[in-house]
Amino acid sequence: MTYPQDPYGQQQPYGQPYQQPGYGYGPPMGQLPPQEQGLAIAALIVSIASLVICSGLPSLIGVIMGHIAHSKAKRGEAGGQGMALAAIIIGYIGVAIVVGLTLLVVIIGIATDWDFD
Repeated sequence: MTYPQDPYGQQQPYGQPYQQPGYGYGPPMGQLPPQEQGLAIAALIVSIASLVICSGLPSLIGVIMGHIAHSKAKRGEAGGQGMALAAIIIGYIGVAIVVGLTLLVVIIGIATDWDFD
């Protein structure tokens, strides 16, 4: 018994298995492009380090880097959207701590009439 040829005239390429496209599946696991997460990781490290040393400038740098990494991740240019968001939140907490401590020192200085002479 012989089978008829493809009625549409399409031949399968030699050595490649037949795959039907259009079923909503993404590319196979080995064919995904690698996502760059370096900026998100750096932003998170800087933000956490700013909390440890209680300094305002690294917090601002972490926030800026986090915003850049988050926008890249949302556009699909890079990965690490969650890390970037965590860096933004931790950076703003660091900024708030520095501002709060500065205000506390100023209020205590005004209330006790500290003289710096």
